[in-house]
This record gives sequence, C-alpha cells and structure tokens, in this order.
Amino acid sequence: MSYNWDLMRKLLREAQQSAYRHFTPRQYAEQFAMELEDAGQPLPDLDALRGEAAAYEGHLVNGEFMVPRPEDEGGTAENYMLTPRGERLLQLLEDRDERIRRALDEKGTAAMTPEVFDDLELTLP
Repeated sequence: MSYNWDLMRKLLREAQQSAYRHFTPRQYAEQFAMELEDAGQPLPDLDALRGEAAAYEGHLVNGEFMVPRPEDEGGTAENYMLTPRGERLLQLLEDRDERIRRALDEKGTAAMTPEVFDDLELTLP
C-alpha cells in the first residue's frame, strides 16, 4: 500500500494551522480534490478521498505525527498540533522529492509507525 502523500501533506499543513478551529479531514479532502481539478487533473472519487483523509487522521495520531493541541495554544479538543516527527514528515513531503516518496512507499503501511519512520528518516535528506 502506498499513501497519497499530497493529501497527507495537506492534512499536516491544516493541522499546523488549526489553532482555534476544528480539524476536519473530510473537508480538507474536498478542498484537495478541488485543487487537483483546478490544476487540470481529473476529479477523484470524493467519497473515497474523504474516507482516506479520515483514515490518515488516525495514522497521523497513532504514529505520533500530531497530538491534540493544548487549550492554551488554541486547542478546541478537536484539533491538533504537529510533533517534531510530524514536522519532519511535512518537511520531507514539502520537498516533493520522488526518492523520498518511493522510500516511504517501500515501507508500506509501516512507514507511518514511529519505529519505521524514525529509522527511515535518518537515511533521507
């Protein structure tokens, strides 16, 4: 299995900016789809993309890439902030280097586990 790293990047960016507002992965998936369409790409299946974004939220939380945002930092009990691991993943995805994405894809679903990601990231630029 490989992840939709562009959608993952969108979710990480939104988590980074979610102070004082709820984190809404399904809505971000819709925005992502519209961005793709605006760029001339075919509109993906919105239901599937919404489900994927919701699943990614779980992967990002379970893998400790993001944690609930504290109230004194704009936490609403329904939003997040990036951990150093999440910041590193976002940095790697912002680079848009296909070698990085291939290295992540080679690990499959394990790429989003702390142990695998932390070991993997040491070998990436």
